[in-house]
Amino acid sequence: MQHERKAIALVSCVSAKRSHAAPAGDLYTSALFEKAKRYAMSNAGSWYVLSAKHGLLAPHTVVEPYEMTLNDMPSRERREWARKVTAQLERVVAPGDTVLFLAGAKYREGLMPPLRARDVEVVVPMAGMRIGEQLAWLTRQNAR
Repeated sequence: MQHERKAIALVSCVSAKRSHAAPAGDLYTSALFEKAKRYAMSNAGSWYVLSAKHGLLAPHTVVEPYEMTLNDMPSRERREWARKVTAQLERVVAPGDTVLFLAGAKYREGLMPPLRARDVEVVVPMAGMRIGEQLAWLTRQNAR
């Protein structure tokens, strides 16, 4: 029996959050997160949040607000985070699937090689774009 290929989107967490516990899909409040979430919901069969604190979060998983980012984390800690998230991804991503990264370089760097090694297609539509460019690109894509 052949595996049905699917697309999974990964949206990185952001610093702007609600002040109370909420489902991960609703905890983050920035325009970038909201636009990336909308794009993910329209372009992938399922989507998850890449949380600096919790790793891979399903959108319905309730979490408390926190202050942590991979951008400030030493490389050793980022590698540990990537190992944890890679193990979490193995439960939801199969060879032949596509992973759509809507996340910055530090959130992608340790995840892309192990995904590709498992024959997972990796797509980074906003690679190299600055925040303003990402917002504009997502706005155009979501208007379609």
